[in-house]
Amino acid sequence: MDPSSAARFTVAKAGADRSGSAHLLAHVARNADALLNLLNWARTGVETPVYEGPDQRVREIEEGARRTAGELREDLFRANARLAGELAALPDACWEATVRTARGREVPVWEVPWMRVREVWVHAVDLDTGTSFDAVPREVCAALLDDVAAGFRARTDIPPVGLRAEDAGRTWLLGVPGAAKTPLVTGDLPSLTAYATGRPVPGPLHATGRGSVPKLPAWL
Repeated sequence: MDPSSAARFTVAKAGADRSGSAHLLAHVARNADALLNLLNWARTGVETPVYEGPDQRVREIEEGARRTAGELREDLFRANARLAGELAALPDACWEATVRTARGREVPVWEVPWMRVREVWVHAVDLDTGTSFDAVPREVCAALLDDVAAGFRARTDIPPVGLRAEDAGRTWLLGVPGAAKTPLVTGDLPSLTAYATGRPVPGPLHATGRGSVPKLPAWL
């Protein structure tokens, strides 16, 4: 699914609950603007950080969260349209440019569309309006598990855990490979994705030997 479609889904599912939805919608909108900075970096060659400073992200989300529900939705629509327009207009020669994420990771700018898709789908679940990972496209679920597995690969602070999606014929390893005993957690693709990303799990999960499903550390 393209970033625009994912963001439209997020807006459609957003309620007017001021306790959580406002901050989430403001966060997703400002993420679009932050990714614009990376596109500008790739296009001009001038280093343009995701955020100008450590306080910018928090300040802008707090400011945005004070808007009405209608204003929040409109803000997200406009932010997503800006990002979609710049993605479409980025010259072919710029797509291999290296930029730096908010966490300091250097990546090719062609990862930006995925970064946006990941952001809006995960937070569509976080909005808690009845959407679970069952509603997330299967290719996005699989890509999220790829992302989590890559992030956990160097984590020496957790025992490795294997994941097997019974409905997708795929397996993932979370943690450092090579352990003598690696527990295996099985389930459907949406449930494994929810488990790996620390979200409510929509379906049953089963651990090797009828043991308990291991607790995972925070993904991001």
